[in-house]
Amino acid sequence: MSGHVKPEILQTRRLYTLIGIAIVIVAAFFNMKPEDIINVGLPQTTPNTIGIYYKVSKVTDGDTLHVVIEGKDETVRLIGVNTPETVDPRRTVECFGKEASERMKEIAKGKIVRLEYDDSQSLRDTYGRLLAYVYLEDGQMINRKMVAEGYAYEYTYMTPYKYQREFRELQSLAQSAKRGLWAVDTCNGSKQFSQ
Repeated sequence: MSGHVKPEILQTRRLYTLIGIAIVIVAAFFNMKPEDIINVGLPQTTPNTIGIYYKVSKVTDGDTLHVVIEGKDETVRLIGVNTPETVDPRRTVECFGKEASERMKEIAKGKIVRLEYDDSQSLRDTYGRLLAYVYLEDGQMINRKMVAEGYAYEYTYMTPYKYQREFRELQSLAQSAKRGLWAVDTCNGSKQFSQ
């Protein structure tokens, strides 16, 4: 029976081949550097910025500002909040958007701030903006302040974040007190202008 291989031998060869492939894959994986692994946008260890302050160079709108970090202008999107749109060219200006932008300018423009990153979130969003909680020199968190005063509403993008529960409670208090965009004479909680 020359030329014919017994099924047991074929099965053993296949097993050894699969084991060999598995060993090569495992060896390749352990020899990879972190930068060789594909970035799928999952949260990574974030830098510690305690005690490091930056100057706010520009306010884009009620939930986005710019800071100067090591001589470079960086856009920062506040984690956990959203304000009615004013600058998105694809959308109309939403109710209370201009007021939210003006309030952010009053609070932050030209000020010195500290950033706190959140390990539950990516360091940057899909637009390349840093994602952070922003603190004034006196310790007030701007994200928190905007929600509490009714200029912003709580916003969760995919993953719960560190202050989510607190921001939701602050929003509830702002709604109950009819502050800002929750006031009957402004938007009554709707981003759309009433006709």
